[in-house]
Amino acid sequence: MPAHFTNLDALIRREDFEVQADASQTPSQVANTLSVMALEEGSLWFQVLRKPDFQRETANWEPDKIADLIQSFLNGDLIPSIILWRSPISGNIFVIDGAHRLSAFMAWVLNDYGDEKISRPFFANFIPEEQIKVAEKTRQMIKDRVGSYAELKVALQHPENATPDRLRLAKNLGAFALSLQWVGGDAAKAEQSFFKINQKATLIDPTELEMINARHKANALTTRALIRAGTGHKYWSAFQQSTQQEIEKIAREVYDVLFRPAIETPIKTLDLPVAGRGYSADSVKMVFDLVNFVNHVPTKGGLPDDSDGTETLKYLRAVRRSALRIAGTAPESLGLHPVVYFYGATGKFQSSAFLAAVAFVDELERRKAFVKFTGARQRFEEFLLRYRHFINQVGRNYGAGQRGVKAILMMYDGVLSGVVDGKSDDAIIEELRGQPALRFLAEITLEDKKHGKNFSRETKSAAYLREAMGKELRCKICEARLHFKSISIDHRVRREGGGSGTEDNAQLTHPYCNTGYKESGLPRR
Repeated sequence: MPAHFTNLDALIRREDFEVQADASQTPSQVANTLSVMALEEGSLWFQVLRKPDFQRETANWEPDKIADLIQSFLNGDLIPSIILWRSPISGNIFVIDGAHRLSAFMAWVLNDYGDEKISRPFFANFIPEEQIKVAEKTRQMIKDRVGSYAELKVALQHPENATPDRLRLAKNLGAFALSLQWVGGDAAKAEQSFFKINQKATLIDPTELEMINARHKANALTTRALIRAGTGHKYWSAFQQSTQQEIEKIAREVYDVLFRPAIETPIKTLDLPVAGRGYSADSVKMVFDLVNFVNHVPTKGGLPDDSDGTETLKYLRAVRRSALRIAGTAPESLGLHPVVYFYGATGKFQSSAFLAAVAFVDELERRKAFVKFTGARQRFEEFLLRYRHFINQVGRNYGAGQRGVKAILMMYDGVLSGVVDGKSDDAIIEELRGQPALRFLAEITLEDKKHGKNFSRETKSAAYLREAMGKELRCKICEARLHFKSISIDHRVRREGGGSGTEDNAQLTHPYCNTGYKESGLPRR
């Protein structure tokens, strides 16, 4: 079951170390402690606190961890020091280590766990449903354990109305403070300190570290834009306004194609997002892999910085083109059904399968083989559904993400060739197993069917998908299954042949089947 993280990224603003600012807002001397009550909106600390522009997103703590921190602080437990650096140019104070801790306290003080006054404009009022739910869960968990910040302030002002326990916590709120440590030196020293500290106690995720190092390059900028639908911190703010607007427009469009609607578990609908959860820790790596693959980014050698946004727009358009090839209602869309290609039998999104499908469609386009694929599509997809456990077996052997893409792509090529040639399932599987990279493929194993005595979320999802996919709508041209986000209305009898626009002459198809395949002149199935 995926972890649900509380998004606190809006609470401390990001900024380049050397950006000029109003020096009159800075404190006259550094402090050794910081009262949580000094974090209220409009306070001096609230105005001058910043995160470096390369700081990872403050969105990697679950509700329970945030609640534990607040509760521990109010009970007098030791909280590690917050490490800060004060810019001699702007006077702003940058968080070198402890951004999650400090953001958690600010969330409590401001009652904003990624869904309220500070966060909404930061995310341009585009907040995923999962983010809202986890914010409310965090809020309620803290309220149940220690009370909201507002409640404890009221308890201080009106102790006669407070319970003894809440009054004790309220007094601790006024008495306790966070310990501060300061990094000396210039911006370069502060940046070195950041990376040194964050490679010790809590390691930066390798993908996040790569994106931090590539923060001015097109692949990282594109990923940042896509993962938040063009909202949140504007890593592209140095570009001209028109370029910024185009980046945000394309990012929002692609996000809607890939991540809408939000997924709920256990699964009770086939209206699934084609790229899994848009709001998850794994989605950043998957999108970064997608951006790099679609744009043929070399694994070695790196990229130059994108100084004006030209490359970022180029990368975004390439991702949009690939996204619209696999989903959506554009004429070129194959409308791949997510359950067939991107989700396992238990409803778990498979990042390797998603990236492999993108690669597969890219290869079909390169070989001008869309017509060939469409002619065999129904048989190809039925094979994938009958042997969907093969994807799980690839995952167990190669791992998630790009590591399993080559093997899945090899499997897709073999299956397509086999069904085109009219081979039986056994013959196709024998040929697949004859390839060293796929020799592990087997019938359903105990590992594939592992479950307990009670119905898990996965079992419930599997039961629903089994029943629902048997009743799913099918394309009237290729006879493969239709996904609700990729349906086109076709004339049974073409307009050129006298066909009317009546309901009786309308049929549901994939967008490409209604355009490219139909225009090929090949007979319909």
